[in-house]
Amino acid sequence: MAHEIHGTPHPLRWRILGFLGVAQLMLILDVTVVAIALPHMETDLGLGREAVTWTVSAYTLTFGGLMLLGGRLADLIGAKRVVLAGLLVFTAASLVTGFAGAAGVLLGGRVAQGLGAALLSPAALSLVVGLFDGDERNKALGVWSALGGGGAALGVLLGGLLTAGPGWPWVFFVNVPIGLVIIAALARMLPVQSAAAPRPRLDLLGAVLVTAASGTLIYALIRAGEDGWLTAATGWLVLAAAIGYLAFVARQRTAKSPMMDIALLARRPVTTGTFLILIATALMIAVFFLGTFYFQHARELGALQTGLLFLPVAVATMIGADLTGRAIARLGARPLGVAGLLVAAAGLALPALSTQPATVAIGTAVAGAGTGAIFVVASATALGQVAPHESGIASGIVSTFHEFGASIGAAVISSVAAASLVGDTLSGFTNGFVVAASAAAVAALVSTALIPSRRPEGNLAG
Repeated sequence: MAHEIHGTPHPLRWRILGFLGVAQLMLILDVTVVAIALPHMETDLGLGREAVTWTVSAYTLTFGGLMLLGGRLADLIGAKRVVLAGLLVFTAASLVTGFAGAAGVLLGGRVAQGLGAALLSPAALSLVVGLFDGDERNKALGVWSALGGGGAALGVLLGGLLTAGPGWPWVFFVNVPIGLVIIAALARMLPVQSAAAPRPRLDLLGAVLVTAASGTLIYALIRAGEDGWLTAATGWLVLAAAIGYLAFVARQRTAKSPMMDIALLARRPVTTGTFLILIATALMIAVFFLGTFYFQHARELGALQTGLLFLPVAVATMIGADLTGRAIARLGARPLGVAGLLVAAAGLALPALSTQPATVAIGTAVAGAGTGAIFVVASATALGQVAPHESGIASGIVSTFHEFGASIGAAVISSVAAASLVGDTLSGFTNGFVVAASAAAVAALVSTALIPSRRPEGNLAG
């Protein structure tokens, strides 16, 4: 089964997509599946407020901060090796985290999960881009985006089922048998390949700089969500992150073996795709954050009931992504991207006008359909016209902004909705939905000018 990725289409490409999609689903699930279980972890392990916050943020920080390194490694040594290594690390870390009996082990396991995810996600997306061509690639990206977008909503449902059933450790244990099956299957099915553009060594200094800058920025956003946007500490952290990114750019221009070609970010399709993926993820996290807190705090529903209420969001997200993946070759990225953002804005506006359980449930589902569409347009736009040897790092860029979007969405919404999170008023939830709907509407306006008018091309022309 040694088929070259960029030659004859691999006969098992759709089956491979299925296994890679389930692997990606695990990574996305691990962002939201933990959210429902947090109160139980807090009680069982005696976690303080800071430890509870880091149980979520340690994963996304490591995942986002090391994403470029994972993409670069895929380009250097081949995506198959990096996918299998990432799966192994993530699976082992899930086992350790499930057995955690103290905060230190729990947080260490979450960091290790983030490391495995950072290796796996961009390399897996690079394989998807390489295994498919033309209209098939758009359909495959539609499947990929549906799994990724719907996974966050399914995570809330699964978290409720597992927490209410066998207990919170199983939100981590469930990854172990699934991970082992996927490792065995992909090790046999993935095509034999060599790196397209081998380099003498990895740019470790560049990796440290971009990881430190990304981690500092994500931490600044988390802190701003808790302490306010205009504090001196937040300002200094943002400044430190900016200096770190400038140092990374300088390093990439002088390194003999840079992690990435900085010019890649200057290309309009890549810039547009990263903008859209950031917006889509921020809106998606806003939906989950506001929805879960609204149903549990304001309406006093249990974990399982809250999870069930997010099932329509998951279905709507998958439908939106699937329909967009089928139509993008025919209609083009711009009208579908703008339409997705407008649908998301309309869905978020509904609970902004009325914070009744029915309007919140319907509005979040409609918003899910819109974000599902945006995910497909973002991936197709950013990855549709990069050269084969750049697909790994381009995938890493897209995935990095996915995590940044999650952090930005959570930080902004938690700050805006603070009144409802600490008190009995519903005004904070209303303000949160108003801000999210406004952001989607503004992004739609920006996208009319930013998204290239031509349709995504079927080859990876550099």
